[in-house]
Amino acid sequence: MLPSAGVPHPVLTVSPSWTSPGDSVTLTCSVGPPSAGWRFFWYKAVPDMSDYYTYELLAGGTTGTEQDSYILHGQTHTAGYVCRARRGDPVFYTLYSDVKFVWSGGVNPAASFTVSPHRLQHFSIESLSLICEGNSAEWRVMKVDEDGDVSTCSDWGEMTGSTCNTNTTASSGVYWCESETQSSNAANI
Repeated sequence: MLPSAGVPHPVLTVSPSWTSPGDSVTLTCSVGPPSAGWRFFWYKAVPDMSDYYTYELLAGGTTGTEQDSYILHGQTHTAGYVCRARRGDPVFYTLYSDVKFVWSGGVNPAASFTVSPHRLQHFSIESLSLICEGNSAEWRVMKVDEDGDVSTCSDWGEMTGSTCNTNTTASSGVYWCESETQSSNAANI
């Protein structure tokens, strides 16, 4: 029977959210009460240039897990993740969670993100250039603000080629570059 409030919207948390190459990351998917009887499904958020993301089941995830947590081993690059859960007969699925990101400050040879001028000068200048470089033809600059909202350069700046130009009045947050196949290091601006 469905909860009176409608279809549950699970909450995904990631720990840690900042990693070094090779770190393990724990994903935890929380569904409101009653909490028993759920199977949990785990997805990677794959960048889609015509939309935000598509969701790809993590390896071995077709049957889900009884545990509400999932450990990723050997995290190397910035990536987003999503969860949902199911239970019952007939089968009932929750909504997908919001995307949560694991950010890497490490260098990815196939994708790099730089800020110009240097971050120490951010408060003395009026504009910033956020530059993507690497082995992809099309890039976008992403941001997660202090409230956890996800946006792209086109929401608060201007994307020209592989560079996003914005001003210092844009809200602070975590920024990075991504293409459909690569994600860069991230920077807290």
